[in-house]
Amino acid sequence: MDILEAIILGIIQGLTEFLPVSSSGHLELAKAILGDNSVPEESLTFTVVLHFATALSTLVIFRKEVFEIFKGLFQFKWNEEFQFSLKIIISMIPAVIIGLLFEKQLEAFFGGKVLFVGVMLLITALLLLLADKAKNTDKNVSFKNALIVGVSQAIAMLPGISRSGATISTSVLLGIDRTKSARFSFLMVVPLIFGKIGKDILSGDINFQSTQIIPISAGFIAAFIAGLLACNWMIALVKKSKLSYFSIYCAIVGLIAIGYSLFF
Repeated sequence: MDILEAIILGIIQGLTEFLPVSSSGHLELAKAILGDNSVPEESLTFTVVLHFATALSTLVIFRKEVFEIFKGLFQFKWNEEFQFSLKIIISMIPAVIIGLLFEKQLEAFFGGKVLFVGVMLLITALLLLLADKAKNTDKNVSFKNALIVGVSQAIAMLPGISRSGATISTSVLLGIDRTKSARFSFLMVVPLIFGKIGKDILSGDINFQSTQIIPISAGFIAAFIAGLLACNWMIALVKKSKLSYFSIYCAIVGLIAIGYSLFF
């Protein structure tokens, strides 16, 4: 992978992490088109690094909310901040369980599975279409809803299922306010990404060769900058009920991916 390809993949990751179109699915499609022949483990490592970059952009955008989460955890008072922090923790449980128990099985879905990604994108399109038709309310995230949204996040570990699309759609279908749904969706993934990075570093799974450092660094910077731009844009789009446009986009890309896998 050269520097230009890494930057392209970084931009794709930064934009699609927040837009409900599956960042991992687009990365897999892009790598297949660009001819990335990385083994699944190496391909997944690069994907994790780019996710780390967008996690940092999330911290920048939601720095006030992140501060309130930490403040709530250490106050040990049953106030709004503490309850929100607990909801974030609860939402992480399904993905942590799936990630720890089925890590190797998940890795097998990465590395050029274009047909699989195409089918999952069609499922994402359906979720977004259903959510766009749901009525908007001012309902907050409950503890039960946090767990349900967490399950959708765990399912979205599959490439092609949009994490933000699945979690925001699930929240909206549960009757949660759209802006609050987007805010919760973006914040709930940050601890998981940092946890994944920490686990991979401690286990030695992340071992960059000297030839990989510059391309991966370029991809990281591109993903971070693109993520900053996309995050605020996505919040505004969710608030205005524009998910149907992304549903159409995911359906088109999904069908193209399926066609590509069958004829090329």
